[in-house]
Amino acid sequence: MPTPIGNPGDITLRAIEVLRRVGVVASEDTRHTYRLFQSLEIDARLVSYHDHNEESRSRQLLGLLREGTDVALVSDAGTPLVNDPGYRLVAAAVEADVPVRPLPGATASVTALIGSGMPNHQFHYVGFLPRKEAARRAALTALRSTPATLIFFEAPHRIVAMLADLAAVLGDRPAALARNLTKDDEEFLRGRLNELTARLRVEQVVRGQFTVVVAGSPEAHADEDRALAARLTETLVRHGAEARLIREVVREVTGLPRNWVYEQVRLATERSGPLGNS
Repeated sequence: MPTPIGNPGDITLRAIEVLRRVGVVASEDTRHTYRLFQSLEIDARLVSYHDHNEESRSRQLLGLLREGTDVALVSDAGTPLVNDPGYRLVAAAVEADVPVRPLPGATASVTALIGSGMPNHQFHYVGFLPRKEAARRAALTALRSTPATLIFFEAPHRIVAMLADLAAVLGDRPAALARNLTKDDEEFLRGRLNELTARLRVEQVVRGQFTVVVAGSPEAHADEDRALAARLTETLVRHGAEARLIREVVREVTGLPRNWVYEQVRLATERSGPLGNS
């Protein structure tokens, strides 16, 4: 179940209720979770669950689940399994026909997307890129033609190098940096990748946890817009709309150039026979 990503008030009432009644809480860092539980007056048995003991601890927790003990899985911040351990336990529980009930709550990726100003009808969560430059650029090359808005996480000591690689591989796209989400010093930096890189370079020491939101491929978006325009044109022609109206609607919806839209409408009209007054 999700825990706050910064502001402790973001934990849900349902999560508090569940944490107070389960038999065991599996936590990535029990010290961190213990402090949260103290503030919420939760007295629960804590066991560690992290990358280094995930396989053995999953077997142990699955045994408890089979015996009828309720187990909650939490991460240090945000939603478990999203860039955190937990998949192995959930997969084992599903295979063993043990009920799994995910709870909604805080997540940095969607929170950053909402505040970024980037298109959000389609997005691709990437998480952390590889630390080495060559591997990082190879991973970005595979994402270059993705039309969806891209969402990354990055540590403060690598953020400048990561942004520079984003610009080098993807091009100087619009982007937004969300720093220290939900905390008192939450900050959004918006602009193009090269501009954002330059803004962080002047900071003597870059601090904070970053969620990076980057616009999808402009070429892919153009292809999507043209496909949408073609479908919209054919539909409006089929329903008997006037050519003038079709041109206005298609241009307003897609923002494509006037000459291209006029040509598509002309061709669709010729295929279907003459329409009304154009």
